[in-house]
Amino acid sequence: MQDGRRVHVIERDLKEPQRFMGELMQPGGRLMLAQLGLEDCLEEIDAQEIKSLAIYKDGKNDTLYFPDNKNFPYESAGRLLRNGRLVQRLRKKAASHANVQLEEGTVKFLIEEKGVVKGVIYKNSAGEEITAFAPLTVVCDGCYSNLRLSAVHNKVEVLSYFVGYVTKNTRLEDPHSMHLIFSKPLPCVVYQITSNEVRCAAEVPADSIPSIANGEMVNFLKKTVAPQIPDGNLRETFLKGVEEGLLEIKTTATKSMSAKQCDKKGVIVLGDAFNMRHPIIASGMMVALSDVLILRNLLRPVPSFSNTKKVLELVKSFYIIRKQCLNTLAHVFSEVLVAITDEAREGMRESCFNYLSRTSGGFRTSGMMAILGGMNPRPLSLVFHLVCITLTAMGHLLSPFPSPRRFWHSLRVFALALKMLGAHLGDEGLKEMLIPTNAASYRKSYMTTASDC
Repeated sequence: MQDGRRVHVIERDLKEPQRFMGELMQPGGRLMLAQLGLEDCLEEIDAQEIKSLAIYKDGKNDTLYFPDNKNFPYESAGRLLRNGRLVQRLRKKAASHANVQLEEGTVKFLIEEKGVVKGVIYKNSAGEEITAFAPLTVVCDGCYSNLRLSAVHNKVEVLSYFVGYVTKNTRLEDPHSMHLIFSKPLPCVVYQITSNEVRCAAEVPADSIPSIANGEMVNFLKKTVAPQIPDGNLRETFLKGVEEGLLEIKTTATKSMSAKQCDKKGVIVLGDAFNMRHPIIASGMMVALSDVLILRNLLRPVPSFSNTKKVLELVKSFYIIRKQCLNTLAHVFSEVLVAITDEAREGMRESCFNYLSRTSGGFRTSGMMAILGGMNPRPLSLVFHLVCITLTAMGHLLSPFPSPRRFWHSLRVFALALKMLGAHLGDEGLKEMLIPTNAASYRKSYMTTASDC
């Protein structure tokens, strides 16, 4: 938009979205918004500052702060927010440019000729079917994309479901933290999204979702989840929302989909239509903004997108440069947080909590929080910390002295770690993820000096 190119944006629905995903903008995401000239979109939406992650497990708790990182040229704080309000601000910002046409409509098909996408056929708000041509079509129609398969064949996996609602007229005692409870069988989160609204969400297995209609969900939240939340302000807020928000309880699927390269000319797939990960680390918006920023920088020198061969070459380099550690972190973290009656798995879960806790050592906490916040995109840093967590778990299972049973479970922890990390690194591309020059290219693609922001 800011490069003067004509842009036609077709949105399925221009009303404010009502969803409970995309409610945390990590510090790295704020940096990318600033570099795209969009940081003011976080203003005037009652967004709340977030400085830390508070973790709770079996009566223990700790608060982990985003570190002051000298290599990160921005403020070490994120924003908690109503996703729909941010979307509306972004739309307003886009529509303010004279070269942008924002229109409500539903895209039906991609127009393709001899392997080159030439544009789209869409139905506008009046029900008229219209053909729109463009040298470059960007598909970003979300996790339920009906256009994805026309451009790239990605496999979508449903991992679980999140159940969420809003507790209104409430202020947490610590509104500047994301509160993560290591509950059983799956985690739950509580966080402030506006000055007087709190989001409560609990993860449930994909194969056993309690019914909202017959009251099973309310009973599950009250009897299973709430007792595992620390007594006091957090639990009171959680229960208050259940009582007051019976008609507003929503469920959404947590999905995973590795990014696959699109070899068609004239089209790019972005956002959840392109790549999804477990939402437990709240990195979806940051990853999407990172992709936009990398593509913007790659395509900016191209005088005309009609040169589809040149654009495709640059897009292929984008698939290499974009490889980062957040997809792997989301996958591993979501696996570790699952509570089952397995000594090896519980050893990993306990060790993850202990490793994150500040009592375990400053560099561990600050290192993991820098990765979580998008302040350190180096994949090798993540691999280092995951190896340390695995070794910590093995040591925990072997103490106070080794035995054949403990040794067996420690080996199983090692095998589990290899399986979780290895499979995902394979999906992401081992070469692209771990070769330092690729990580350096990624950092260079968006890192600027603080004065540039």
